[in-house]
Amino acid sequence: MIAAMSFGGALSKNAKIALAKAATMAGTATNSGEAGLLKEERENAQLFIGQYNRGGWLNTPEKYKQLDAVEIQLGQGAKGSTQQITKAKNIGKDFKKVYNLQDGEDAIIHSRLPGLNTKEEFRELVARLREETGGIPIGLKIAATHHLEQELRIALEANVDFVTVDGAEGGTHGGSPTLQDDIGLPTLLAITRAAEFLAQKKATHDVSLLATGGLVTPGQMLKAIALGADAIYIGTAALMALVSDQIVESVPFEPPTSLVVYAGKMTDSLDIDRGTKSLCRYLNACVKEMKEIAISLGKTALIELDKSDLLTLDPYIARAAGIDFSYVAPEKQHDFFKSF
Repeated sequence: MIAAMSFGGALSKNAKIALAKAATMAGTATNSGEAGLLKEERENAQLFIGQYNRGGWLNTPEKYKQLDAVEIQLGQGAKGSTQQITKAKNIGKDFKKVYNLQDGEDAIIHSRLPGLNTKEEFRELVARLREETGGIPIGLKIAATHHLEQELRIALEANVDFVTVDGAEGGTHGGSPTLQDDIGLPTLLAITRAAEFLAQKKATHDVSLLATGGLVTPGQMLKAIALGADAIYIGTAALMALVSDQIVESVPFEPPTSLVVYAGKMTDSLDIDRGTKSLCRYLNACVKEMKEIAISLGKTALIELDKSDLLTLDPYIARAAGIDFSYVAPEKQHDFFKSF
């Protein structure tokens, strides 16, 4: 699925439209990010996940009732749950309209979701959103930290339909280098711990685990699924695939990101239809390669993959992820870990 990348706070309108079109063409979903409801994105997305966010821009019934799923956003891997401000001078007319901002008003993402201070209030929010939207899936997105299990416990108590766990490798347009480099659990460990907790609580079949954060290649995506993720989000990889054959429009004087970020100098040069086709081809190629691996493993579906299909050269990863260490025969794994 296409990860949460907001219009205005991160991407241009053309980029968001192209992402929505490509997701629809490939038969998958896209995510609004921490933004208001962009009409053109909703119209072009067959499956549209919207974030009930800390800025409050998508948090009214008339907006979230138009969604196919609601993701309550409390943090992200590359930025934790810190405050973010987009100054009014950097906000254009389309940005202002989607976010319902007044002239001269900054766009502020708060460090916490206003009005949400206890687990009881979180349960009430989930129940209210489910009732008001007519029963569409309601989920939680968090940055993976060492307190992951405590947060998942609260999510289960609130009867969420899915949990999105964002690992430390996740990218962002607006985070500081220290937040991006030194905050959060790595994606591999986050998926492993989340999947084990859901299994322990016998919630694996009731709550979907969505994983995101630095997943770029089909092999990485497939490993995430084998570790226990039901689906994965991709962000940076999707953008690079989107502009893959249009980079010549920007280089050597401007970076490829100038074609897609809201403040980019060349957003008008992005060919939406061309980008849509490029990203769709990438998404389909990823699925095809994952299917080929599944066939090689003797599986009939991607969902059949699990930890028994994984090996590692690193004994520490083997122990942390609960997968076999490749230097030791399968029947001797228990003895190896016992002595490790």
